Amino acid sequence: MATDIRLKEELPAITDLLVETYTECSRLNHLAHEPLPNKDAVAEIVADLYEVLYPGYGRLQRVHIGNVGYYVGGLIDGLHDKLTTQIARALRHELCDEAPHADCEKMAQPKAVELLRRLPEVRKTLEQDVDAAYRGDPAARSHHEIIFSYPGLEAITVYRVAHELHRLGVPFIPRMMTELAHAKTGIDIHPGAAIGPGFFIDHGTGVVIGETCEIGVGVKLYQGVTLGALSFTKDDDGALTHGSYKRHPTLRDGVVVYANATILGGQTVVGERSVVGSNVWLTESVPADTTVVLEKPRLRVRGSRPALDSLTYEI
Repeated sequence: MATDIRLKEELPAITDLLVETYTECSRLNHLAHEPLPNKDAVAEIVADLYEVLYPGYGRLQRVHIGNVGYYVGGLIDGLHDKLTTQIARALRHELCDEAPHADCEKMAQPKAVELLRRLPEVRKTLEQDVDAAYRGDPAARSHHEIIFSYPGLEAITVYRVAHELHRLGVPFIPRMMTELAHAKTGIDIHPGAAIGPGFFIDHGTGVVIGETCEIGVGVKLYQGVTLGALSFTKDDDGALTHGSYKRHPTLRDGVVVYANATILGGQTVVGERSVVGSNVWLTESVPADTTVVLEKPRLRVRGSRPALDSLTYEI
């Protein structure tokens, strides 16, 4: 590699300038003795959880009823240690100002064990999600195909675990988990959302589900759907108020929302078994058994032939 030694002489000055910004822009660095949760470690936890939730589909495929207990037991033991370490780091950062001498490992271990204790129920819910995908997608050839390849199920799986950590009051890690799934699948589900079983996201890219969404049983979303906020509460200085006050919509049981629809607002409720069509912008509630669609658009087709210049038709 060719190197100009004269250019390299600038590197100490560049380093000094960067170090100066670590004081000026202190929100962009964490220079302390206690480490934050580790992104790679959280990703490893998610991968191990996938092995526990879907044994035989991942790293080790020669799993049978005779050895699955041994295999999963080892994973659970490792997850206990990994979760305890990362949860303790997250808690320590949240509590460092108020209780700098708190025993964060002691606080973290019960949360880690409680998450593991909840995994059997999470699996029962995921079985309903997989079955909803199979029943809701005529292109699905089998439940195996869905588990192997559907991005919607992957995002839902990570959400289901992250949601339990969120309910346990664990900071940072639930959002880190769902953002890992977001980066991979294009599906953004906040871990604070409450989503019932039998949930299916078809195709999935571009779906956004906000923190205070409430979604019932057997709901189906298509790609590009946004369940977002219509407005935000502000304090006396005009700054946004942070917190989990209700600002995202509610979808009751059996609702179907088609591609690129946008449903906004904490007071917006879509009633049971209602259907929201593609590209709809909805900011008010609709009752049960309602279909909401846009009026048919008129298309204008222009071409090289004069007969096409002013042709319009409805679709």
